[in-house]
Parts: sequence; structure tokens; C-alpha cells
Amino acid sequence: YTLKILSNNELPVTATCVRVPVENSHSVEIYVELEKEFSVKEDRKLLNEFDGITVLDDPQNNVYPLAANAKGTNDVFVGRIRKDLNNPQKLHLFCVADNIRKGAALNAVQIVKALMKRSETNV
Repeated sequence: YTLKILSNNELPVTATCVRVPVENSHSVEIYVELEKEFSVKEDRKLLNEFDGITVLDDPQNNVYPLAANAKGTNDVFVGRIRKDLNNPQKLHLFCVADNIRKGAALNAVQIVKALMKRSETNV
């Protein structure tokens, strides 16, 4: 679905989904291959500035995104942001979201709002 949503069939993305017995929420490990080497610190900062994303990424203090964090919220929680051990152009991150609240309907509303805002600035 990622390639369909982004309208980019050439984007090298690999995602792993692990299903565990939780009341609600979904979790996904995302692997992205970028065109050039990147800074995890800068990527963490950029993600944290993005509307609708909450970064929980402090492994030294056991701060990770958990399904319990996402329950009842509209945000996507992101953490475990790291470079691949074998390739400095590959990024791994772990995401969780409330699958009841953050899904097709809410995404559609958010996309429409973003498009409306974009069209207002391009007038």
C-alpha cells in the first residue's frame, strides 16, 4: 500500500508487520533505502516536526513506540530510528498507531485538508 499511496512504484520500501494480541493499534517496522547517506539525528528532528507524528526514540532510557501509547490518539508514534548495519543509505524505524482512529477515514480527511491548504497557498 505504501507504493500505491505515494504513487511511486520505484521507491524501494520494505515493511514488516508483526501482529500481537493488543486491544487495538497496529505496529510496523519500516525499512527505507535512500539515495544518499543520511543523519539519524536530522531524520529524527524532521520526523518530530511533521504534523501527526510523535517521536519516541530514546533506547538508552527504554523509550520506544508502544501500542499502549497510540491507543485513543490520532498520531503515529515513531521510534527505533537507526541506520542499517550493512548499508549507510538504509533507514529502519518502528511505527505504531491506533488502527481504529488512524485509518482510511481519518487519513482521507487529513489528505483533503492538506490538499486544500496547499491549493490555498498556490493561488
